[in-house]
Amino acid sequence: MVKMVQHHGFLWGTHFLLICFIGFISLPVDAATKKYEFNIQVKNVSRLCHAKPIVTVNGMYPGPTIYVREGDQVLVNVTNYAQYNMSIHWHGLKQFRNGWADGPAYITQCPIKTGHSYTYAFNVTGQRGTLWWHAHILWLRATVHGAIVIMPKQGTPFPFPQPNFEFNLLLGEWWNTDVEGLVKEANKLGLPPNMSDAHTINGKPGPLFPCSEKYTYTIEVEQGKTYLLRIINAALNDELFFAIAGHNMTVVEVDAVYTKPFTTQAILIAPGQTTNVLIQANQAPSRYFMAARAFMDAPLSIDNKTATAILQYKGIPNTVLPILPHLPKPNDTASALSYNAKLKSLNSPQFPANVPRKVDRHLFYTIGLGINPCPTCQNGTQVAASLNNISFVMPKIGLLQAHYFNLKGVFTTDFPDNPPRPFNYTGAPLTANLKTSVGTRLSKIAFNSTVELVLQDTNLLTVESHPFHLHGYNFFVVGTGIGNFDAKKDPAKYNLVDPPERNTVGVPTGGWTAIRFTANNPGVWFMHCHLELHTGWGLKMAFVVEDGKGPDQSILPPPKDLPPC
Repeated sequence: MVKMVQHHGFLWGTHFLLICFIGFISLPVDAATKKYEFNIQVKNVSRLCHAKPIVTVNGMYPGPTIYVREGDQVLVNVTNYAQYNMSIHWHGLKQFRNGWADGPAYITQCPIKTGHSYTYAFNVTGQRGTLWWHAHILWLRATVHGAIVIMPKQGTPFPFPQPNFEFNLLLGEWWNTDVEGLVKEANKLGLPPNMSDAHTINGKPGPLFPCSEKYTYTIEVEQGKTYLLRIINAALNDELFFAIAGHNMTVVEVDAVYTKPFTTQAILIAPGQTTNVLIQANQAPSRYFMAARAFMDAPLSIDNKTATAILQYKGIPNTVLPILPHLPKPNDTASALSYNAKLKSLNSPQFPANVPRKVDRHLFYTIGLGINPCPTCQNGTQVAASLNNISFVMPKIGLLQAHYFNLKGVFTTDFPDNPPRPFNYTGAPLTANLKTSVGTRLSKIAFNSTVELVLQDTNLLTVESHPFHLHGYNFFVVGTGIGNFDAKKDPAKYNLVDPPERNTVGVPTGGWTAIRFTANNPGVWFMHCHLELHTGWGLKMAFVVEDGKGPDQSILPPPKDLPPC
C-alpha cells in the first residue's frame, strides 16, 4: 500500500521511490490510502488595500488540493484551531453508505468544536475528474475551500487528447469586512448582507482592482502545447461567466463526469459546479487575460466587477499589457441558456449514461422567496426562502444520527411531494404571502426507487436563477424550460439518451429543471440552493433514503470520533 502524507498542501514520503520501482516491474498498483492534515487556522490576509483575519486550512487561501486516484481511500484529519465551529463537505463525492463523511453541519454530523479533531474517512469509488471541498457551516466557505483532483485508475487514459499540463482555477468572492459579522448583522435586520467587494481567481482579484498588482494569478504556457484547466466556482452567491482572451475552450467534463466535447468562447458556471476545459496555446505569443464576471438576469444588484488572471506565453515580458476577453453581458440570458443546452454526457461504452427510464416517484418542488413577519427586524419582516412553501429549520443535532439511532422529535418525514396549492408560478409577482411554514421536514424515499424531481422557480418576490446541489448523488438533467412546467407536454421533450450528469444544476430564472436519479445510496442527504444567501433563508431540505434488504445496502455504523453535539 502506498502511503501519502500531505503537509501544507505538499505530498511527501516514500511513495516516489515506490512508484518508480512499481513502474519498473509493471505490477498493478493496489488502491492507495491518501492521508491529509487539515489545520483550521486564522490568518491575516490583505486584498484590495484591506487586511483582515480569515479562516484558512493550513494557512492557505484557497486551501490545499486533494490529489487522489479513482479507487483510493482518503483520510483527512481536520483539527479546528479557529473560534468558529467547523465542518467540511467533499462536494460531489457520493460517500456510498457513508454519510458520516459527507460534512454538512447538523445534517450528517455535529460540527467540530474549537480545539477538537475529526477524521473524514472515505473511498473514491467510480468517480474521476474535478470536484472540490468547502466548509459547510455559516458562510465560512468564503475562504475555506479547495480543489479535489481525482485521476483515473492507473493505465486508464482520459477520453480526450492528453494535455501537456494542467492548472486548477478556483473562482471565488472577497469581502473587505468580516463575512460572519456582516451576515450576523444582516440577519438581525432581516435584510440581505452587502454583496462581495470583488470576485477572485485562486484567491486573487487581478489588476483591475486597487492594490492588486501583486494579487494576480498567472499561468505560463508554451506555444503549441495543450492545457487542461480545472475550473471550480467556489463563489458564495454568484453564477459566473468565464473566458480567455483570444483562446477557445473545449469543454470535456462537468462535475467530474465526462461530456461530449464542444468548443466555446465562454463558459457559465454556477456556485458548486466544476468544469474542465482544454485550451491550445496556439495564438501569437503575448499576455492574455482570463476573466470571470457574474451572470444575473433578474432585477437584483450584484458584484459585477471583473476578476482577472493572466495567461502568459513563455518568454513574453511582464511589461506587455494583456488583452481582455469578450465576456457575455451580465444579464445575457440567451448565452446562458445556449451554453447549458450544449452540455451532454459522453455516453460511451466505457462511460455510459444510465438514465432511469421508468419513474417510481414524481416530485414537484416550487422555489419561493417570500417575506415572513419578524418583530425584531428593521422593517418588521425578514426574507424567508422555501421549497413547497416550507422554510427549512436546521436541527440542533445531526439528522443522520437522529435517523440511524431512531431519535424521536428531531425531524418528521412528511415533506410534501407537491406544493400546497398550485398557482401561476411565473406570472406577475405575487404580493400576497403564501404564509410560508417552517419546519424540519424530510422526504422519505424507498431504497433503489427511481425519482424524478422538477424544480420550479416562482415569482413571489422576484424570479431568480437557483443552483441546486444534491448530496450523496449525481443526477441526470433530463429537461429544462422557461415558464411553468407542463406535466402533459414537457416530458415528451426530455433528453433520456445523453443528458448531462451533475451534482449541482441551475434552475433558470422564471423557469424549471427536471432531474432523475436512482435512490441507491442509503442515508440522509441534504438538497439545497448553493447560493449561501438563500440556504441561510431556508431554501433547503433533505431526503431520507431507506436501507435496502441486502448486506451492503444499509448505512455503515458511525465512526468512533464523530463529533458530539
